[in-house]
Amino acid sequence: MHTHDAPLADAVDALRHGRETPADSLERCRERVDAVESELRAFVPEGERWSRVEAAATALPEESTLALYGVPVGVKDIFHVEGLPTRAGSELPAAALAGPPATVWERLADAGALALGKTVTTEFAYYAPGPTRNPHDTGHTPGGSSSGSAAAVAAGECPLALGTQTAGSVLRPAAYCGVVGFKPTYDRIPTDGVLPFAPTVDHVGLFTQDLAGAVLAAAVCCDDWATVPAPGERPTLGVPDDAYLGLAEPAARAAFEEQLERLSAAGFHVERTDALADPEAVIDAHQRIMAAEMALVHRERGWYPEFADRYADTTLELIEQGEATTTADLGAARADRLERRERIEATMAERGVDCWVTPAAPGPAPAGIDDTGDPRMNLPWTNVGFPAVTVPAGDVEGLPLGLQCVAAPGRDEDLLGWAGQLVRALGAGG
Repeated sequence: MHTHDAPLADAVDALRHGRETPADSLERCRERVDAVESELRAFVPEGERWSRVEAAATALPEESTLALYGVPVGVKDIFHVEGLPTRAGSELPAAALAGPPATVWERLADAGALALGKTVTTEFAYYAPGPTRNPHDTGHTPGGSSSGSAAAVAAGECPLALGTQTAGSVLRPAAYCGVVGFKPTYDRIPTDGVLPFAPTVDHVGLFTQDLAGAVLAAAVCCDDWATVPAPGERPTLGVPDDAYLGLAEPAARAAFEEQLERLSAAGFHVERTDALADPEAVIDAHQRIMAAEMALVHRERGWYPEFADRYADTTLELIEQGEATTTADLGAARADRLERRERIEATMAERGVDCWVTPAAPGPAPAGIDDTGDPRMNLPWTNVGFPAVTVPAGDVEGLPLGLQCVAAPGRDEDLLGWAGQLVRALGAGG
């Protein structure tokens, strides 16, 4: 096992109050990277990493009240960062993928954060995996597409990392690696400067080991962030029953039902609903959106078909599927998404649901690294653009499980507060 405690809130507190300097923080990260990176391979290799980051740390003021002063951050390799090439886990030339820095990275840098390096992504944030392994067991996948970001945070190589989610690419790897993964409401974190996959469903997300750290990072990255409410009344929990829960593996389903019993015993009211009675229809419609929009992006940017021979087979298949998708089919899939969002919001209003709770993945991380796992537990919430957070919640045979918590659009701050209540009731990490 290559995990290591490195909560972001503790790191921020130590840096802000002078118990640790940015140089000290970097040295600790370097010790972890040197200890585990050869096996985990969470970061894109970089020859001058330490001299570059040390120079950036030296340029920071000696004392600072900046929100993320001196915090090293892993940046998924589809975000543009000045001075670091973007390759998107692909064989395409870096010059073809270049662009201006991502707004979310500039917000982090303005808050005093340091780019520790690019983290490994599946090719163009789809399914073709990179070399990263799970810190809990290197014989298992860390998930994808934000593979390196989740693994780096779990291993303590950095206390914060950026990821993206177009289906389940923040929440699933967070669950597999036993960390916190936060995906805000659609478009709450700007996506400019991030290589697009499917723009109408692309979300930027965050990885930390702790909910308190996720709150700190969200306050910097999200538009118009408000204070997370202090613990108050317990939220009413919604469970999308039957067909949707049937997507989970037996062990994960059993663990989830046991969690619900504990939450009920702690005083939480649980409403079981049929809000996602059509998961296969959601998956089909979302797949059409992803395929069609990826094909449009890659053609408009001149990557396809010019570099078609450099794509992984799985990525090329999705683009070709998208090329065959008609405008009418794409329009129908987008309309289906809006109707589903309205239906779920209506169910929440009718049943008094504040926060949905579900398994964060079908089960623990699958064996091997040739498959990054299935996003089916996360995809419906990405499809409708709701904010979601995964928190660690138990394990199966030593591999982590996560609890996925979801709120209505715009209630991101409430969601993180409610997730904290659930974590405390379950006595789980995060």
